[in-house]
Amino acid sequence: MKWRDPLLLLALLLVLWEGAYLAIGDVALRSPLGTARSLGKLLADPGFAAHLGETLLAFAQAFTIAVALGLALGIALGAARLAGDAAEPILAALYSLPKITLYPVILLVFGIGMPAKVAFGAIHGIVPIVLFAMNAIRNIPPIYLKSAQALRLAPFATARAVLVPAALPEIVTGLRIGFSLSLIGTLLGEMFGSQRGLGYLLIQAMSRHDIDRILALTLLLVLFAAAVGAALLALDRRLHFRS
Repeated sequence: MKWRDPLLLLALLLVLWEGAYLAIGDVALRSPLGTARSLGKLLADPGFAAHLGETLLAFAQAFTIAVALGLALGIALGAARLAGDAAEPILAALYSLPKITLYPVILLVFGIGMPAKVAFGAIHGIVPIVLFAMNAIRNIPPIYLKSAQALRLAPFATARAVLVPAALPEIVTGLRIGFSLSLIGTLLGEMFGSQRGLGYLLIQAMSRHDIDRILALTLLLVLFAAAVGAALLALDRRLHFRS
């Protein structure tokens, strides 16, 4: 029963996709089956693995940096309420800022290549992780900390047994959002300042009006993002339910 709604949604999306293709035609769209075939050909291309590996490596580094720095900064700001109150409006402003405006600066600092892609992906993902981690720490009920003090728990034991379990559901929500934004940032970095990767292939296909490749790459990215996003969402819901 729990798989019925996702399957119905998938079927509805495929029907809408096919309907849009029948209405628009081959000018700007391909059918779901045609796109799946194009994706199969793309995956079978011997040179495609290098581009895929480049994007996955850049994204993995960007997301790891965003998680490590975001959690460290968020937990620190959450524990220091005065600093958190001062930093929150600044972080909210950075979150709403179009990050593409920072890309020339990123290129000047890191140059064209892997470092720029990683930095751009990390910049996209770090702010929501900081905000959610900060609020997760700030929203921990004071009775939890008083109980830890009454039990005379050491700081590490308090963090392991009290702080982390209480804050984890909201932190996972931040990680879910940070994941999506880090992926977007990495792809944008490849589109505007790289010679390798899925973003580079996508911008090349757009310049050539290669609809088959555009849709195949888009489908691959959607499937990857949806699979990881669904896993993080399931973990998020489970943690919120248990809390």
